[in-house]
Amino acid sequence: MSYDWLIFSLLSAVMAAFVAILGKIGLKEVDSTLATTVRAGIMFSSLLLIALFSGKLKDFQQINSKAFLFIFFSGLAGALSWLFYFFALKIGQASKVAAIDRASLIFVFLFALIFLGEEFKIKNLVGILLVLIGTVILSI
Repeated sequence: MSYDWLIFSLLSAVMAAFVAILGKIGLKEVDSTLATTVRAGIMFSSLLLIALFSGKLKDFQQINSKAFLFIFFSGLAGALSWLFYFFALKIGQASKVAAIDRASLIFVFLFALIFLGEEFKIKNLVGILLVLIGTVILSI
């Protein structure tokens, strides 16, 4: 069994932590909407270069309309998430904002059950309840 997903997940978590810390520092004298826009532009440019140099752009036409629609709405949800995150980060404590943001795990768990038909397991429910308890403790 490959654990590549675990390595990339941990790298994602570390980078997400840097988003909170560096974003909080950068937001001191900048409007959160403008900061989110700049961040999105930098992300787009970076990902475009990565896709270009890795040869992935040639596969763009292979995205069917259904996949494109879901990716589009995922991007829209992501943009709104970043907007709300940076607004909260501007006015709140980074550790509290990040803790509540990570409560998205709770919603992913519920939505995966409802929309993806993922298997319900008691151990997952216990884990989600622990995340909820940890979120509450960190945010008060």
